Amino acid sequence: MARFSGLDKETGHSARGKSGVLLVNLGTPDEPTAPAVRRYLAEFLADPRVVEIPKLVWMIILHGIILRVRPAKSAALYKEIWTDEGSPLLAISEQQRSKLSEVLAESDKEASVHLAMRYGNPSVASTLQAMHKQGIDNIVVLPLYPQYAAPTTASAFDSIAKELCQWRYIPALHFINTYHDNPDFISALANSIEQDFAKNGKPQKLVLSYHGMPERNLHLGDPYYCFCMKTSRLLVEKLGLQEEDYITTFQSRFGKAKWLQPYTDATVESLPAQGVTDIAVICPAFSADCLETLEEIQGENRHIFEGAGGKDFRYIAALNDNDDHIQMMANLVKPYL
Repeated sequence: MARFSGLDKETGHSARGKSGVLLVNLGTPDEPTAPAVRRYLAEFLADPRVVEIPKLVWMIILHGIILRVRPAKSAALYKEIWTDEGSPLLAISEQQRSKLSEVLAESDKEASVHLAMRYGNPSVASTLQAMHKQGIDNIVVLPLYPQYAAPTTASAFDSIAKELCQWRYIPALHFINTYHDNPDFISALANSIEQDFAKNGKPQKLVLSYHGMPERNLHLGDPYYCFCMKTSRLLVEKLGLQEEDYITTFQSRFGKAKWLQPYTDATVESLPAQGVTDIAVICPAFSADCLETLEEIQGENRHIFEGAGGKDFRYIAALNDNDDHIQMMANLVKPYL
């Protein structure tokens, strides 16, 4: 048996030379059940990019405790946000793929657009193999994480490298590792917020809630925190907000370690006591709505805020398949097609 896989006999050499775009997002269980969530979490939490604990110790904790307790609890949360189309993250990501394909087709850049999930389905490996069979030799990878982070962006690269290292013929690869300060991205966020303000009025405080990360990662050299803060700075400058008009926070912490602060849940709980009873929350680190935005922010944090005396809480949706968001993606990948 050959050590490396070669060119597909059906496409051979003559049908090659095509360009393709690979969108990568984090992933989702196949269904909102404990067994499906267990499979998903087993893959996700076993990634050394996600949890940097000595492997033997972590495997004992993961399989001995977490995967016995957490799947049922998480499945119940997934059921709350599940739609007729399935997982919101997967459904929205597919809409993004379809719309980006249409935008590129209308331009002078010919490319097919594909979608993969870092964990779960469709997998990175199976999607790359499908692109290979279609004769795609020039691949532009766009991980849908605006701010680079090792547990997300770098992990996406790892999964691509793991598959490609088994190929005999390696395609040209263009990996877009961050777009946290991209002008089109900042404008799309600003447009979304301005539309909300025009419809609902300006809140007392705009909360910019980013996904959290252990503070240790920052000290070890991960630029994620700095990229989040730059996104916030550019965004509020674009909106013309003053320092007292907004706050940057971090959500979704896990475990007992110290994570990036201030924490979103603690912040929204403290605001009513400071006289802030009207807030809007947006999550600039999420390109598509998912469990962390729909359940954690729109559900859990809303209840925390209202329970502390808050009156008006609204969540501003992720950019999802907004036209300016899709155009931003097109502008990012076009130079490499």
